[in-house]
Amino acid sequence: MTGPSPPVVRLGGVGLRYRRRQALADIDLDVPAGAMVGLIGPDGVGKSSLLSLIAGARAIQTGRIEALGGDMGDPVHRRAVCPRIAYMPQGLGKNLYPTLSVFENIDFFGRLFGHGHAERRRRIGTLTAGTGLSPFLDRPAGKLSGGMKQKLGLCCALIHDPDLLILDEPTTGVDPLSRRQFWELIDRIRAGRPGMSVLVATAYMEEASRFDWLVAMDAGRVLATGAPGEILERTGAATLERAFIALLPEEKRRAHRPVEIPPPPPVATLPISPSGPRG
Repeated sequence: MTGPSPPVVRLGGVGLRYRRRQALADIDLDVPAGAMVGLIGPDGVGKSSLLSLIAGARAIQTGRIEALGGDMGDPVHRRAVCPRIAYMPQGLGKNLYPTLSVFENIDFFGRLFGHGHAERRRRIGTLTAGTGLSPFLDRPAGKLSGGMKQKLGLCCALIHDPDLLILDEPTTGVDPLSRRQFWELIDRIRAGRPGMSVLVATAYMEEASRFDWLVAMDAGRVLATGAPGEILERTGAATLERAFIALLPEEKRRAHRPVEIPPPPPVATLPISPSGPRG
């Protein structure tokens, strides 16, 4: 009988500073392999910084980061495993070339990872069929809707069958229907590749509830980790949003105010005469 798989990512004492601002502070974290893992918290807590370090897109300042079985601070290991990591940075279509067509964008990434012509055509056909992009192969990426850009970005990220998929707030700025379709697409991809690890940053707590394991962050630090149900049980909260608030330091909990959306003002109506409108 085999034991549990080693973590797909392991961080020890990781810190990151932008000039005078501390973005990450002494983070220790083991990310389980083969799971859908969510980094949760509002904007500015360090989620994007942490993902860029794990992806190898940013230089490590302090601490140690291991991904896919080796030290990301070792140039030899980083060069070897970066082709096994797919990274979608924050922002609609950030990994796309807006003047290239849907087909040309995916084909470019296929060439980048060394796939031959026939293999690229096969993979592009499979990916665009699965994402509903097949009718739009000739459309420039810059003319796609937000949801379609994210689907195309995902196709480009998946063209080389990564072992670790990193998504930085992939549904921010996308309409609710496209958000739901995006996560249904991720579920189908994971069903076909159960060994793939997915690491996602999101500020949407309703999205986080569907993940296998969560990392709650605030002010560049980890507040708590665990399955959504475990975090709810630990905090005694009914929702993940309330659980996150319960995990904050006391001074931040006192300062927290729920977001209240006022009702819309009444719509003024003009009286209609009994005889109806006059022309």
